[in-house]
Amino acid sequence: MKLFVTGGAGFIGSNYVRHVLAHSDDEVTVFDALSYAGNLANLAEVEEGPRYRFVKGDVCDREALEPAMHGHDAVLHFAAESHVDRSIASPDEFVRTNCMGTNVVCDVARRLEVGRVVHISTDEVYGSVEVGSSAEDAVLDPRSPYSASKAGSDLMARSYFSTFGLPVVVTRSSNNFGPFQYPEKLIPLFVTNLLDGLVVPLYGDGMNVRDWCFVDDNCAAIDLVLRGGEIGSVYNIGAGNEVPNRVLVDKLLALMDADDSMVRYVDDRLGHDRRYSVDSSRIRALGWSPAHDLDEALATTVAWYRDHRYWWEPLKPPAVTS
Repeated sequence: MKLFVTGGAGFIGSNYVRHVLAHSDDEVTVFDALSYAGNLANLAEVEEGPRYRFVKGDVCDREALEPAMHGHDAVLHFAAESHVDRSIASPDEFVRTNCMGTNVVCDVARRLEVGRVVHISTDEVYGSVEVGSSAEDAVLDPRSPYSASKAGSDLMARSYFSTFGLPVVVTRSSNNFGPFQYPEKLIPLFVTNLLDGLVVPLYGDGMNVRDWCFVDDNCAAIDLVLRGGEIGSVYNIGAGNEVPNRVLVDKLLALMDADDSMVRYVDDRLGHDRRYSVDSSRIRALGWSPAHDLDEALATTVAWYRDHRYWWEPLKPPAVTS
């Protein structure tokens, strides 16, 4: 197949590109605006490959998107603004990229009669889950501009299936981590801070719960949905690694031979959801299960950041490292 990957120079997108090139004979075109989190260094190991091509472009720019997408069999739509704190400070760009961009991607794919569109979303669209786990038909209850814009983009993508018959599938994954994650996110921020001898800022009481999914496992699930998922369906992707942030920090401290003196509690974030949890039985019924244990994957991630200072050090803003 010829795959068109929007946002393919970002964290999950670039990991997916490397995954599909390593595990298939597919050809891949990456379409990315190279905004702050898009980085061609993420794709350096595949950039000379004959099955890889890069096109710089904005998903909101229909005139750039249409000729780039032409001739592809499937679209993997990763492109999105994705940081909650940034969405609180500047919601407009989240609405533009996540909602308008998804509309343009779906409309261009419809006009070009692309065979399948996989829209990549997040468990945050369900909002805080006090008990149990959210199934794919749960009510969406986003509580930040980021999660609201992703919920809007999900609904836009699914509307193209209902209205126009565009063959759309949606994935909603839990918190991803692993190599090449921009250092503003929790795990790379904390790891790189500790590598620099800096304290780690822990929101509130540290008891907010997240389900941590190693990025390679999410990429395998997305690829399975691309090839075997039911058109028009949503697939939750959760690894079953639900831990409070304080417990996660303890694991990172132990891996880096640090102690509690390196933790600084800070005021909680606005609209900070207490717990996310998704029911992943639908994707597991397709044959997927996470291949990586949480502790093993954390150790792998810490080692990667320790060995790749040249990659993350130029990306880390002074406000984060101070």
